[in-house]
Amino acid sequence: MVLRIRLHRGVHIHRKQGKNRHLALAFAGLLIPASLMAGTLAIWRLAADMQWASDFAITTGAFSHWQVWSVMTVGLLWAAVRLNRYGGDDGRS
Repeated sequence: MVLRIRLHRGVHIHRKQGKNRHLALAFAGLLIPASLMAGTLAIWRLAADMQWASDFAITTGAFSHWQVWSVMTVGLLWAAVRLNRYGGDDGRS
């Protein structure tokens, strides 16, 4: 004797493209001021090295170099642009 159990199929799950676009736009909005702050610190450190400004607040470690702050500025701006493109409706990636 063969017993067959029939189960109802549940609700089909559909993946939506770009379901977190609003979060991407929110993070991009936060990254732009962060990149501005990093750029300001890079300029301050460079000016302190040339003795045009007062001493830089961070004197030791990796963050005491203007090159690190410059790379962080470019990286944060790049991430903000990418997130803005993802969050926008223009279709570019």
